Amino acid sequence: MRLLQFTAVKLTLCLIGGILIGYYLHPSLPLSFSITIASLLLLGVVFVYYRKLPTFLFALFTGLLTIAIGIFSIVLSESHNLGRHYSQQNLDINRGYTLKIREVLKANGFSDRYVAHVKSMDSLKVSGKILLNMSTDSSIRSLKVDDEILAFTTLYPITPPLNPHQFNYKKYLSNIGIRHQVKLAGNDYYLMPQASETIFGIAHKIRDYIIQNLKKEDFGAEELGVIQALLLGQRNEITAEIDTDYKDAGAYHILALSGLHIGILLGLLHFLLSPLEILQKGRTIKLVVIVLLLWAFALLAGLSASILRATTMFTFVAYALYLNRPTSHFNILALSLFFILLLLDPLLLFQVGFQLSYAAVFAIVWIYPLLQKLWNPQYWIIKKSWELVSVSIAAQLGVFPISLFYFHHFPGLFLISSLLILPFLTFILGFGILVIALSLTNSLPPVVVAIYDTVIRWMNSIIGLVAQQENFLFKNISFDAIQLILSYGIIITMVTVFIKASYKRVVVFLVFVLCFQSYILGIRHLAENKESLVIGHIVRNSVLIHQTGQKLTVFSTNPKATARMANDYAIAQNIIDLQHRPIKNSYLIGGKRMVILDSSNMGLPINYEVSTLVLTQSPKINLERLLDSIAPDIVIADGSNYKSYISRWKATCHKKKLPFHDTGEKGAFLYTWQ
Repeated sequence: MRLLQFTAVKLTLCLIGGILIGYYLHPSLPLSFSITIASLLLLGVVFVYYRKLPTFLFALFTGLLTIAIGIFSIVLSESHNLGRHYSQQNLDINRGYTLKIREVLKANGFSDRYVAHVKSMDSLKVSGKILLNMSTDSSIRSLKVDDEILAFTTLYPITPPLNPHQFNYKKYLSNIGIRHQVKLAGNDYYLMPQASETIFGIAHKIRDYIIQNLKKEDFGAEELGVIQALLLGQRNEITAEIDTDYKDAGAYHILALSGLHIGILLGLLHFLLSPLEILQKGRTIKLVVIVLLLWAFALLAGLSASILRATTMFTFVAYALYLNRPTSHFNILALSLFFILLLLDPLLLFQVGFQLSYAAVFAIVWIYPLLQKLWNPQYWIIKKSWELVSVSIAAQLGVFPISLFYFHHFPGLFLISSLLILPFLTFILGFGILVIALSLTNSLPPVVVAIYDTVIRWMNSIIGLVAQQENFLFKNISFDAIQLILSYGIIITMVTVFIKASYKRVVVFLVFVLCFQSYILGIRHLAENKESLVIGHIVRNSVLIHQTGQKLTVFSTNPKATARMANDYAIAQNIIDLQHRPIKNSYLIGGKRMVILDSSNMGLPINYEVSTLVLTQSPKINLERLLDSIAPDIVIADGSNYKSYISRWKATCHKKKLPFHDTGEKGAFLYTWQ
């Protein structure tokens, strides 16, 4: 299939290009609006007055307009360009905020977390989303979707990561339109007695009602957590062990309610409702019923962002099946949908779930038919097995580079997981929907509960058995953005060669392979000559990370507390050898002395030559007197110190006109030699 023969593909690529330009270059709103209007007028002039011009000129101006629309849409979505957005107001003082709960997030060890819409600041009507953190308090009921609270507080920005190569939660939230957060305790807000209902609140109540009914039945705790994820998109009660097993087995997409489940449901409905086609206008009636039932299921699943995307996508799939024209499936279904969704919300392009979902869909639509042409088994069971293998291979080819880029691991037994679980997933989903329907009518027989509980337990056991084969799980794979782009270049050119081999296509494929290999060799060569030292920020702990070539030595007071930071750093820097050592009190860096001063070592010889003084574990010292005796070039305080001590030390260094670095404020301190 030649992708670029479809107009929707070309327009989608132009739209994506425009969104990327706007996202990284940040043009002003007037400029992006002017470019869009100018492109529209130019296209109109060409269309009206110059119809005899070559067709490619009209296509060129259409592409330019689409790029301009992409730029304008992403600029318009940025909060500082929205007139009624709360960020347009003064956020440095306490204000009276009316907040409406939009989404309940998974709680952490310190607080319950929510996405809240800002309805008003004092008496001013505003818009925008924030992250709401509520202190965990058993005496205060948890908030629910559509609850409205009134709080007199101050918003503050989401903080960036303090350590190098750490997960950037600020960027993640920014890509879903959240730039500020607030922390409240149980007595810091007033819960409004009456709040307006939205479709999201109704969906949340329905899902909660279903979950409460299921909890009354005799399901196992682990099985119930999987059932909630599988059927209702609620993963908050999945145990850490089950969560890890599904990830390591390459079957996490089974728990993440998304396109896979909606697609299976569509196939099931398409089969069950086939008798409607014998009626007059039966195919139209069937389409309407299928679409209504798909959206009813989305309502039961809480109308989460992933479910909304998947249901919208398979609404188009249902329409493509109704048209019954094979050439329409890729053009109308996949790309037109992609184009529409990105027009409505251009920030979707930067969300991992969206990227994974549509990379898998496009790969299946494009590559699966090619794999089916390779072999056409005569026996039904072998044919169905080959279809599952083909779908799994196509989907994995689509998501493989993205998975490595974000998660840095690859489950080698994903095909085994697919062959063992996917053939029965239609039955599991169908049976689960029946269980939900019976529980809602309070007529769920214990024997049905026992059967479904056993099925889920077996599925968990199979996944756990596959996940235990650690030799086939490839972890800590270093993979950056350049490798991501080159990998997709290799995959796309490889498929084009597979479709029709030619000299030019083979050359392009080999060039991408050569570029990928050269890039990896270049990274390793640069790493061999690199030496650096990072003084990291870990709350109540101290950590120093010393890199020499592809060897990393981690000096810390608590290896368990610093393992995540060290592992992230090692992956990003393509480290081969990682070692943990106890932290020492003195290091020689580039010929200069760095001293670690803690509560057990608070004294230094007079006139001791110290270039860098690192204060850890809150030593009780007279810093002013110490600085007079050793005269360091810089003082650094890490995350193991009391904040009151850090404030006092900062004031002392300011008085002495000496550089002071607080890792809790400025992030990790980095020394680099190349």
